[in-house]
Parts: sequence; C-alpha cells; structure tokens
Amino acid sequence: MAAAGGGSYPACAVPRQKAIDLSLGDAAAAIGVSVDTLRRWDRAGKLRTRRDEQNRRRVPAAEVQRLARGPRRHRTGMRGSARNRLQGVVRSVEVDGVMALVEIEAGPFLVTAAITRDSVDELALAPGVRASALVKATSVMVERDA
Repeated sequence: MAAAGGGSYPACAVPRQKAIDLSLGDAAAAIGVSVDTLRRWDRAGKLRTRRDEQNRRRVPAAEVQRLARGPRRHRTGMRGSARNRLQGVVRSVEVDGVMALVEIEAGPFLVTAAITRDSVDELALAPGVRASALVKATSVMVERDA
C-alpha cells in the first residue's frame, strides 16, 4: 500500500474526512424551513453555522440532524395540499342560481361552504351523503374561550 503522500490507503488507515457542512439552501430543504428562517435562527443563536472562504454560511450536518428531529407536522395522506379535513355528513344543500350553500356536520361542528352549483351536481351532494370539508386558508383566526 502507498504511503500518505498519494495512492490508496489500507482499510484501517483511511484518513478522517472533515465534518460535512451543508449550504443554507440544502440545510433548509433537509429541515423543512426557508433559508430566511435559518438566517434568523443563526442571528438569534438557535443555529450554529460556520463561514466558508467566501464568507457564506455553512450548516454542520449535526445541526441539520438536531433540527430535523423537531416536531413533525401531520401529512395530508392525499395528493392535495389542504391539511385540515373535517369529515362528516351533509345536513343541507341550498342551491340558488349558480351558487350553493352546503352544510356539513363534522362531529360537534357545523361547517358551511359556498360552492358552485356545478360542484354540488358533480359531487352528488345531498342531505345524508358523507363528505369532507377541506379547509385551506391564508388567514386562520384563533380565539380563546372566555
């Protein structure tokens, strides 16, 4: 076998590799957050980074592993992106012109959806039919009980 100057190494003498650092983009993708979030975490001391020769932030693989173990969000289990699915039974359908109001009783909740008449027809919605209300909102308000 060749010496340390070049060539191959015996299996027991393989040189230690430097710890792997990831770019911010790769680290963000692995953790499931945005690059901006990683920058904020770095400034706040929640993330340890190093700087490379070009002064770019690099994230140690150990940090990515530590942060990737964080809380897992639930998955839809479907091809759509809506995460809030309220399964229930249609209680009423009111059609007026091209629009309709559909009420779904989902457990203790009553959800009212304004949808098109065509959607009511395509889904064959009627009282007693099992259906799900999928909620994808850009604004969700949270209220605390008094």
